[in-house]
Amino acid sequence: MTRPPTSPAASPWWTPHIHADRRPLLLARNRIRDGVRQYFGMQDFLEVECGALQVSPGNEAHLHAFRTERISPGEGTETLYLHTSPEFACKKLLAAGETRIFSLGPAYRNREKSALHAAEFTMLEWYRAGEAYASVMADAIDLVRLAATTAGAKHFRYRDRQANPFAEPQRISVAVAFMQFGGVDLLSTLSPMGGANRDALAEEARRAGISFSADDNWSDIFSRILVERIEPKLGIGAPTLLVEYPRVEAALARTSANDPRVAERFELYICGVEIANGFGELTDPEEQQKRFEAEMAEKARIYGERYPVDADFLAALALMPEASGVALGFDRLVMLATGAERIDQVIWTPMPDKGI
Repeated sequence: MTRPPTSPAASPWWTPHIHADRRPLLLARNRIRDGVRQYFGMQDFLEVECGALQVSPGNEAHLHAFRTERISPGEGTETLYLHTSPEFACKKLLAAGETRIFSLGPAYRNREKSALHAAEFTMLEWYRAGEAYASVMADAIDLVRLAATTAGAKHFRYRDRQANPFAEPQRISVAVAFMQFGGVDLLSTLSPMGGANRDALAEEARRAGISFSADDNWSDIFSRILVERIEPKLGIGAPTLLVEYPRVEAALARTSANDPRVAERFELYICGVEIANGFGELTDPEEQQKRFEAEMAEKARIYGERYPVDADFLAALALMPEASGVALGFDRLVMLATGAERIDQVIWTPMPDKGI
């Protein structure tokens, strides 16, 4: 398959010769999209369409939303946000009685722009009510293989890394990965019930030669170690499932039945690229509200802003059945399957690049 130029195009994407270079990748994207829909349809999933305008865009400290105003004639204005994922809407549908659903559509995240990030991108999200999160891990691997088969790719490549999408996936816990790749004893920095000891992790990071700022908290240091030492080693040769995230890094996931320090959260990596993020879903509204409040306090500390909590979402959690779900970056999956080097190469109409 023809690969586009490696440097950002000097001409707009709609310039005929630029479009001609991108077109094979975009056609592959369509075939993969159709295959995804067929995969879920054969398992009795319903495709759902979630509205992008929400009262809350999500409540994760480091995700940034687009804000807008709804103007109602004679009724004033209301602040709304473009969702950062369809998660809240999908879970409301589970509460309403749906059991197997998927959404394939646009999501929006502000402050994001890189070879792997776009402010408007396509999110594939799916949920299985009453099924363990091992089942959605299996789905994620199936979809990787589906994308590879559809695009005719025997290997996935990104920069200088490659992986066989058909190989048996590696599975490693976050704690083992931190020790193996970073020399960091992560669990020693967590209390028996999952509380985070910032000073203990700071000392572990210092010993491992990881630099950090004096005002970095536990989560900041955790992220530095993950990005610098762990992620580049994941998904090399074969897909990697990074499992058992610390509870403090899994605001929407239920606590593990085997270890209260960790949660039922996993991420799927291929060629050092994070493709998917999945949970055994938290369904306790009181616990969820506490976690949201903690996340928003952190957001206020770092960025000076908070997003509202969706009261309807918390109410729906009381009705929601046990479930597992995954959010997968569809554009990234297409990138790996087609050999594209930038996310804009596999988006039909990417946002203009103004050099911001």
